[in-house]
Amino acid sequence: MNSIPLTRRTVLAAGAMVSAVPGLLVPASAQSLAPTRSMRGGSNNYLPGAPIVDRIGGGGFWMTGTVRRAGDGAPLAGQRIQIWAHTTEGHERDPHSHGATLTDANGEFRLEMPQIVPAFGQPHGHLAYDDDAFETVFLRPVMASSSDTSLSAHFVLQPA
Repeated sequence: MNSIPLTRRTVLAAGAMVSAVPGLLVPASAQSLAPTRSMRGGSNNYLPGAPIVDRIGGGGFWMTGTVRRAGDGAPLAGQRIQIWAHTTEGHERDPHSHGATLTDANGEFRLEMPQIVPAFGQPHGHLAYDDDAFETVFLRPVMASSSDTSLSAHFVLQPA
């Protein structure tokens, strides 16, 4: 059996031969980013038109996330995200437990609020995108532990 010695020259020659065959090497291509679907229970106790606030209540807990456009994944600046939860300062149906924030130039949002506590056995938050430019999305992420001091949620929005 003949063997070809593995040298720099043979590796370069083999690479040149492979690249000369059309379709053998396919360039990487980006996948289309699918839109986020609303989560079951995400719209519970939703109050339309919650005001944009610097923080909800006394703070101490951070709700963070990102907002991107479906398809190309571009970050979306200036998008209104409403946040509410059952916290140490109120129930998720209480108007003072609701607030909204806007995404920054990188499509990121961050809002301080009171510590989330379990409701119906699960510590969770509620978030909504409910403006006209994109389809409405309600999220209900559950925390790994009720002692966590932050929770993240990410939106990929489909144009309306």
